[in-house]
Amino acid sequence: MSNSDNKLRAIPLGGLGEFGMNMMVFEYGDHAVVVDCGVMFPDSELPGVDIIVPDITYLRQIQDRIRAILLTHGHEDHIGALPYVVDEIDAPVYGTAFTLELAKAKLVEHGLEDSVEMREMKPAAPFDIGPFHVEFIHLTHSIIESGALAITTPAGTIIHTGDFKFDPTPMDQRQSDLHTLADYGRKGVLALFSDSTNVERPGITPSERAVRERLSEIMTAAEGRVLITCFSTSVHRLQIVADLAHERRRRLCFLGRSMLQISDIAQRMGKLRLPPGLLVEQHELRNLPRSDVVVVLTGSQGEPMAALPRVAVNRHKWASVEPGDEVVISARVIPGNEKSIFRMIDHLYRRGAHIHYDDGSQPPVHVSGHGSAEESSLMLNLIRPRYFVPIHGEYRQLFQHAEAAKRVGIPPENVFLLESGDVLEFSGDGAKKADRVPVGRVCIDVGTLDEVDDIILKERRHISADGIVIPILAINEHTGQLEVPPEIVSRGFIPMDEAKDLVESARQVIFKTIEVSNAEEIADWGVIKEKIRTALRRHFDQETGKRPMVLPVVLEV
Repeated sequence: MSNSDNKLRAIPLGGLGEFGMNMMVFEYGDHAVVVDCGVMFPDSELPGVDIIVPDITYLRQIQDRIRAILLTHGHEDHIGALPYVVDEIDAPVYGTAFTLELAKAKLVEHGLEDSVEMREMKPAAPFDIGPFHVEFIHLTHSIIESGALAITTPAGTIIHTGDFKFDPTPMDQRQSDLHTLADYGRKGVLALFSDSTNVERPGITPSERAVRERLSEIMTAAEGRVLITCFSTSVHRLQIVADLAHERRRRLCFLGRSMLQISDIAQRMGKLRLPPGLLVEQHELRNLPRSDVVVVLTGSQGEPMAALPRVAVNRHKWASVEPGDEVVISARVIPGNEKSIFRMIDHLYRRGAHIHYDDGSQPPVHVSGHGSAEESSLMLNLIRPRYFVPIHGEYRQLFQHAEAAKRVGIPPENVFLLESGDVLEFSGDGAKKADRVPVGRVCIDVGTLDEVDDIILKERRHISADGIVIPILAINEHTGQLEVPPEIVSRGFIPMDEAKDLVESARQVIFKTIEVSNAEEIADWGVIKEKIRTALRRHFDQETGKRPMVLPVVLEV
């Protein structure tokens, strides 16, 4: 798509009408910047898929015009797709110091850390990228160093809020920069692109400090071990837990890969401050009295192989739950994860633990990082844009945000409900939906940069390359034992009648996996199928060099 007429175009490639995959392109003349590169996480209907990233066909078409990638903050739905974008798009990446550290960690995993130029953004330090004059504006969110972007062009100024709330008492005492937002509003803003996540919730989102009272109550009353799960990027939440642990003379332990990685980054940068001697290594947990420790761990969404779900079925190497322990799920339930989360909670109750989660009780164990309806209206009133585009949310939320914009005085004809792929064009004649560009979802197996265009193509490519293996297990619901040896069906992998040794060794892997699993894991189909899938894929890779799609089927008899 040519843009030689110097019109300003805004093109969402993801994040509208869905949660995740946030990515927006702004073009002026022969120049373009990309705002955010996010992922979406799959549901149970996408077996074998680890993450979903936006289709970047359009970025490939304009790659010679892309001048920069701008990151509003470090959450997965805003930076998770970065390795898959910069592997093909050569452009510097801008972000705050903490955001760039998280981005670098992702690039290291893909061997791309030396091929991408990183440039730090700071509040009140605007810079130029071609015709774009960019200023990062600090806003509070559930992750530190988050903010909005003011992008000024010859056609006018765009404000992209990223994710935000207006926390009056943030943990680091850095309030949202309302003065700069209002200053842009006074000067005149062409268009506002604003977060719609919590627009359905009335009122104002509570401060992050609101969780301290409840966590303090739980920790004070606890006679046993306290286990707290939250998003590993919630550095302020980690600081609250660390402060409370220190006050109550409990030691602190982090468990889970992302928790260990991000807490280490935050400590090195001075964003997470721990008194000397507070932190203990995971192997030291066994030697500490249960009443002397707080464990902060991953798994708030019930992910089968994360730390807390493994603790819940007594399969974690270092940590366990015993009667009287306190377990706090200090995170929201992401839509689609309800079943796995409440299954995990059931396991924890069976072990005699006291469970605290976001059930609406006060004071809360969790507060959102997104502004509610009044904060969305305040953003609109501060900016007073000529045009408004709701972003970051499912269609009902975008619709309600659009209605809210009309109520604060933005003319209905100046409010645009876009969907991913729409092209919104600004010119001297006004604004209009001008065209569409190719968009879609690309399914990814973590550990490879191979991309697939859609779900069907992914399955066809995977099966054509390595085939499919379906182990069928009949498990007695009362004993948890296999009723008969597993049946293994294969298509496109290897002729099973000519590989009897491989079939038998695969059966032995299944037997071994079930043997080392406890009754709760075996009774939880989601857990046992994931364990068998992982074990067989590893086995087939070692024995044949191929990684077939493994889809275990468990029959309850």
